[in-house]
Amino acid sequence: MIKISSQKNKYTYNVYHLVKAFFPQEEIVQQVDENQEPLVKFSADGGSSFCVRREEKEENVIRSVYRHLSEMTGRELAWGMLTGVRPTKLAMQAIEAGNTQDEAVRYLKETYFISEKKARLGVAIAKKERGLLRKLDTKKGFSLYVGIPFCPSICSYCSFSSSPIDQWRERTDAYLAALCKEIRALGRMAADRKLDTVYIGGGTPTTLSASQLDRLLSVVAESFPMESCMEYTVEAGRPDSITEKKLQVLRNYPVTRISINPQTMQTKTLKLVGRKHTAEDVTESFYLARKVGFDNINMDLIAGLPGEDAGDMKDTLRQIERLSPDSLTVHALAIKRAAKFGQEGRIQMQGRKIEIMVEAAAEAAKRMSMEPYYLYRQKNIAGNFENVGYAKVDKAGIYNILIMEEKQTILAAGAGATTKIVLPEKRKLENGKETNLIRIANVKNITEYIERIDEMIERKGEWL
Repeated sequence: MIKISSQKNKYTYNVYHLVKAFFPQEEIVQQVDENQEPLVKFSADGGSSFCVRREEKEENVIRSVYRHLSEMTGRELAWGMLTGVRPTKLAMQAIEAGNTQDEAVRYLKETYFISEKKARLGVAIAKKERGLLRKLDTKKGFSLYVGIPFCPSICSYCSFSSSPIDQWRERTDAYLAALCKEIRALGRMAADRKLDTVYIGGGTPTTLSASQLDRLLSVVAESFPMESCMEYTVEAGRPDSITEKKLQVLRNYPVTRISINPQTMQTKTLKLVGRKHTAEDVTESFYLARKVGFDNINMDLIAGLPGEDAGDMKDTLRQIERLSPDSLTVHALAIKRAAKFGQEGRIQMQGRKIEIMVEAAAEAAKRMSMEPYYLYRQKNIAGNFENVGYAKVDKAGIYNILIMEEKQTILAAGAGATTKIVLPEKRKLENGKETNLIRIANVKNITEYIERIDEMIERKGEWL
């Protein structure tokens, strides 16, 4: 067991997750005290301990904790002292400050202890993101997100607020009615803005019937002019939710990009994680989407799923290469407490095993003529690694970049969806905090969303 006692400040969260990154399999108990002295005290079974004293400058607390943990374990983390989900924002800031790529890499290494390899990856992605963002109007432009909180079944690693579609069949139309009402309202509120991208996600949007999908997409088309829309994504996601009829409905609208996400091509693992389809179903769905006419298909994979080793990952990648998708997103497994795996107390895979899988995925992406274009991290991510999106030329997911960099307003509709409004200047909020990014979250509970839809709309109207 590891015990941490720390003063309550903005670094409390970071201290816990940094210790967790070094000791992913240990039970960690954290005590937070307003008047804690020293600022941080660490002790582990076996006698190892250290303190960060009050005289330490506040901005150096995490740096000191990292150094102590690194010396204690004899290890360094790929992303150094960073615990946040958007490391490329730091790389972007360094580039925008006028640094060359080499200078930005050196800054990330020296300031945050990031490895040479990850620093170069972050800077390369930030440079690509910057090039894509220059094409957009970040002041008047905006993106639309629409959330469908239903799935065929709930995967054991998933902590999203999704529900099995079979439990909601009788109320799906009621949810759609509320959702369409919110979409229409957002269309009126955004009448003087320019739509850049649309992303319909969840959940799994294709759990809706073909007629329900048609109803939803027709309301989006009626509510928002599509002339300026550069990208329109629908997550088809699960092969067990895809039919030719549904894909044809998507083709009847200006949908330019879909995702078919196997997570793994090992049928034994698919059963273990609670998916009701096989690897063969993935292949059939992919070729069906090509037949219908989709020329921009993304696929997601997860490195570190229970029971898998590097050989399984390499076999999955061989099968994906035969399909040749247009983009590939590779996630390192993050076991969260809200997920079934988290409740079961499953242990994260060791860092070196994950590293081999992640490196194999990067090599496979390169063989498919893909380059990395966006990156993010999650809490409790296996091996302290990252999720990376790879894409062929002109196939990068623009919305994925926008959601990470938070440089453009994203209007969001649906249960659990969060609208992010980017203001031209910082404002002081009621809590005294100054920010130019306003977050307005819808309730996650589906029944509450249906019953309180007018409230959800009104809250956005106050800002828009």
